[in-house]
Amino acid sequence: MASELHQLRFDPPQSNASDESSAQDDRPLLNPDSDAVAVADDDSDDLHQKYAPFVRRDVYGTMGRGELPWMEKVLLAIALVTIVPIRVVIGMSLLFLYYMICRVCTFFHDPNRETDEQEDYAHMVGWRRSVIVCTGRFLSRAMLFVLGFYWISEVYRILPNEDKSTNENEGQEKSQESERPGAIISNHVSYLDILYHMSSSFPSFVAKRSVANIPLVGIISKCLGCVYVQRESKTSDSKGVSGVVSERIREAVKNSSAPMMMLFPEGTTTNGEFLLPFKTGAFLSRAPVLPLILRYPYQRFSLAWESITGGRHFLLLLCQFVNHMEVIRLPVYVPSPEEKNDLKLYANNVRRLMAKEGNMMLSDIGLAEKRVYLAALNGNNNTHIVLHQKDD
Repeated sequence: MASELHQLRFDPPQSNASDESSAQDDRPLLNPDSDAVAVADDDSDDLHQKYAPFVRRDVYGTMGRGELPWMEKVLLAIALVTIVPIRVVIGMSLLFLYYMICRVCTFFHDPNRETDEQEDYAHMVGWRRSVIVCTGRFLSRAMLFVLGFYWISEVYRILPNEDKSTNENEGQEKSQESERPGAIISNHVSYLDILYHMSSSFPSFVAKRSVANIPLVGIISKCLGCVYVQRESKTSDSKGVSGVVSERIREAVKNSSAPMMMLFPEGTTTNGEFLLPFKTGAFLSRAPVLPLILRYPYQRFSLAWESITGGRHFLLLLCQFVNHMEVIRLPVYVPSPEEKNDLKLYANNVRRLMAKEGNMMLSDIGLAEKRVYLAALNGNNNTHIVLHQKDD
């Protein structure tokens, strides 16, 4: 990681002999003169190879602005006047319906407040919580169906060294309690990941504080039990967020009715072919986790949210007649004593297991390099500014 960043650092010229090379380094990595963002072949190949986890490889090209074949243009035109309006109407209806359900279930009920910045309705009990969870899972799957995910392939992997046999009922109950996961660990490819996890287990997420104020979505995030973080600032609140997440995970281990935490330890999205280094914050509780791998096979349009604006990506998503999703569920990962004492070891072992079972490549780059790649696509060569931006 340090070597990668060192290669990206632009040092000021130290002599006249280096002026020419420095001037060459200051030119944009990509030439944005044309609408298709034309690039020199050598520079483009090197750039895409260096930042391979973030490269789009579909028909629509980098940034979704590639020159399309005429058949693809015809399919887009047909979709725009047929399925897109239908999907928009039905999708907004489902969203508004669930918003109303959450509103009704939270009437005359005070939210749970763990800190001044954290409030949620995930700790409700009785019929209110049952209605929120059941309808949330059903409507999330319905939303995926509307978006073209008519079927989702789910595979449950059993590892060769996994031993589930036990002779005594008491021992079996203790084993099940000790192996109850407190968090789901997943790779991150798209915003669609959230919809799937809502339909599958309805966990709590970590989200920006501003999400709580978004119309319709805000109350839904509170019913999910989202842990909010103010990402625009580096205050002591970040430690509070880590503490809240760890407490939630421990609570889920002890109480099966408590929502699990859903964590994306990579810290950003990829194109689904790679697995970035895991942040150890997801493993601070030292509790068992449930690894899960999401994949989005495609022929025309990649559902990975990489190097493309959200609006363009969502519109092209709506234009796809059929979309595909594959899910690989791994057994609960129980950390060893060594892993509990070394969180980096714990995170790396879970990461390597997911990469092996998901047939993904391991990459040593992360969010900082992703910013450099996106800046290069937009013709911004000021690496110092890009690397020092705050985390998204």
